[in-house]
Amino acid sequence: MKRIETITAKALELVGHDRYKLVLMVSKRAEQLSNGAEPLIKADKNKQKYTDIALMEIAEGKVRLDSITEIQ
Repeated sequence: MKRIETITAKALELVGHDRYKLVLMVSKRAEQLSNGAEPLIKADKNKQKYTDIALMEIAEGKVRLDSITEIQ
């Protein structure tokens, strides 16, 4: 597994270096994972934190902001 700093840097690059947007995306995706959503990458939800899985999904380009926000 890659170092979390490397994964975070890659994820930040994909969101235009907007830390607020990255935090929003990680929190929303982690919430989805905790509510039963399956990871989009090879990860074990029982051994890894939801936030780490969400960050890795974002860094790999599997998750976009518009795909995780809910319309109310």
